[in-house]
Amino acid sequence: SMPFLLCLKKKKSPVPLGRSIFQKHTPPIQQNYQALLESCLKNKRLFTDDTFPAHISSIGTGALLKKLPRNLQWKRPHALHKSPVFYAANRKQLDLCQGLVENCWFLAALEALTFHQDILAAVVPQNQSFERKYAGIFHFRFWHFGEWIDVVVDDRLPVNEVGELLFVSSVYKNVFWGALLEKAYAKLYGSYEDLQIGQVSEALVDFTGGVNTRIKLAEAPPDLWDILTRATYSRSLMGCQTHLGVRLVYFPSVSLSCIQTTKVLKNGLVAGHAYTVTGIRKVTCQYGPENLVRLRNPWGKIEWKGDWSDSSYKWELLSPKEKILLRKKKEDGEFWMSLRDFKIHFVDLVICKLTPDLMSQEDGKKWMYSWKSGRWVKGSTAGGSLGFCNGNFWMNPQYWLNVLPVEDSKKSPSACNVVISLMQKHSTKHRNRAPHLFIGFLLYKNMTLLPFFPEQYQESNRKLPPGFFSRHQPVNKHQVFLDEREVTCDFHLEPCVYVIVPCTLEPQQESEFVLRVFSRKHLMIFFHTLKEIVDRYEGKIWEDFFTKHFEQVKKILKFSSLSQNPEINAVQLQRILNNISWRNFQSFRLNFSLDSCQGILALLDLNATGTLSIQEFRVLWKRLLFYLEVFQKRDTNRSGKLDLVELQAAVQETGISLSNEVCNLMAIRYGDPGLQISFESFVCFMLRVEIMGEAFRNLTQDGRGIYLRESE
Repeated sequence: SMPFLLCLKKKKSPVPLGRSIFQKHTPPIQQNYQALLESCLKNKRLFTDDTFPAHISSIGTGALLKKLPRNLQWKRPHALHKSPVFYAANRKQLDLCQGLVENCWFLAALEALTFHQDILAAVVPQNQSFERKYAGIFHFRFWHFGEWIDVVVDDRLPVNEVGELLFVSSVYKNVFWGALLEKAYAKLYGSYEDLQIGQVSEALVDFTGGVNTRIKLAEAPPDLWDILTRATYSRSLMGCQTHLGVRLVYFPSVSLSCIQTTKVLKNGLVAGHAYTVTGIRKVTCQYGPENLVRLRNPWGKIEWKGDWSDSSYKWELLSPKEKILLRKKKEDGEFWMSLRDFKIHFVDLVICKLTPDLMSQEDGKKWMYSWKSGRWVKGSTAGGSLGFCNGNFWMNPQYWLNVLPVEDSKKSPSACNVVISLMQKHSTKHRNRAPHLFIGFLLYKNMTLLPFFPEQYQESNRKLPPGFFSRHQPVNKHQVFLDEREVTCDFHLEPCVYVIVPCTLEPQQESEFVLRVFSRKHLMIFFHTLKEIVDRYEGKIWEDFFTKHFEQVKKILKFSSLSQNPEINAVQLQRILNNISWRNFQSFRLNFSLDSCQGILALLDLNATGTLSIQEFRVLWKRLLFYLEVFQKRDTNRSGKLDLVELQAAVQETGISLSNEVCNLMAIRYGDPGLQISFESFVCFMLRVEIMGEAFRNLTQDGRGIYLRESE
């Protein structure tokens, strides 16, 4: 019997192309954005991109054409709005809406990206506008099979006869970054048509270069809530998908694709649809705690109608304050549901992290990352899987992995976390012109090569012979071969030498691939990239605090373990904030008054218990780190205080728009007699502004005002 579990959703194999020479992946056209911009400015002309023209060929050749209006036009944003804006930094949520392209997977990933401004800024360079140095040219960055590439586009966008964008648009009609980003992504993959089919996981990797963890919710681990919590409070992007109807498949040889009509279920969810996970919250009901997950439909409308939906009776079980700050009675596509319902109604959860430590229990945040490009070639390295018993498996590319013990690990060296990812490249310019191959990889342990690689293998790149694979079982005996772009597996490996063998399910199938390995410490043979990756404050300092400093907090609060679900009162909060060491800001000494801590507690204590839960404290800690970074950046003279001008700049830095009058009032309320704002006062001020703004957005119906009942 075959030791492999093969994927059941078998597709037809592509028709052989009759080629004898390996067809390499077509790399995207590289254009120099800065040189093109300067040339256009010098010649006083607007950029036109001949490599992705304003023509029907850029839209596609299939079923998407049937959706287009008769009078399709291409127009620049200045012709569509009197004051176009590239990017609105003061929008807490950027509210993008899907157009005619059925790319909910792309939109769901993009929505997740907006919750991490530094990652978003890497994909969407912020120094672009429709005013300063405007020449009709924009650029975006994507991680593309192992490297970051710059994609340049002009700003001509397809619209109908009344000037409405046909594809991605913003709720705010003068904001165009989403539409231009979609155009750049379509150019990268061939056409708008090529974005019709995809998975959230693919776009998340293209936006971050991160590593995916996929959780089948029907078989969710018992600690799913803890995993969601760690993902929420670290640099992770999350997406999910409802149960599929018919899988959408498009082949260019078929004139009409088999895309089904979207089905909206009675419960308000869309079948076979991608959603963004935008937050989590543990609430306190009259009958006890409840874990909630917040999701967003990338359409910007059509929401869940069950428990904890906007109109659910469940909200009446919460305190008035918690209800006001969490519930949105708007048809904006965003909604809450219980974790139990989430596991029932969604198929899988994809978590994309910049470092792979989300699923690891190891201490420390330093990871090694290696990658290598390779290819399967007929008659040479396309050996296929062991399941076909063809004797050619050994011909596949082989990569040596030496997993080394981690000196600083508190755990036994037998529990090293290693993540291996295999990604296949499409062989044509167009992403969806050929179906994916079924791919996977086998991992073998070689006990005879401890602890170093033998010199003969390093020098000659010799492969292990066929006999080795007939005598040894792979570590991953039940490897699943998937017809997806990327296959990723987590391993807990003892220090040893291993061999990774990437392969296709069937022999003699050709493709290029990228193999990536993440671990705490390893050596790779013939891998040309080896570097360390470390999270910034949202990952490293945050996790350092909870793994190393929480013991200190527990001693201060006299808690023996986290399992007691400790609650923190104002006096305890004051002791914590004034005694915790700030690793990256060691010269900073905090002096929170009891009054300040009572004010913070009143703002964050949503269920009116008079204390902060660990979850509420986590929210506070993450905001403190962000506020401190902004405060120190704007405190240019290092006085430890902000004057009125610096305060306005700091508020703007956080992405919030306040009038001068409101800033003046806040300086009077929170400042000293000279209207100078200390960091402690800045924290109280910013928390109040953010929470009151959130309350207003949840209560307003028209965006201009709110009607309050007496209790509210």
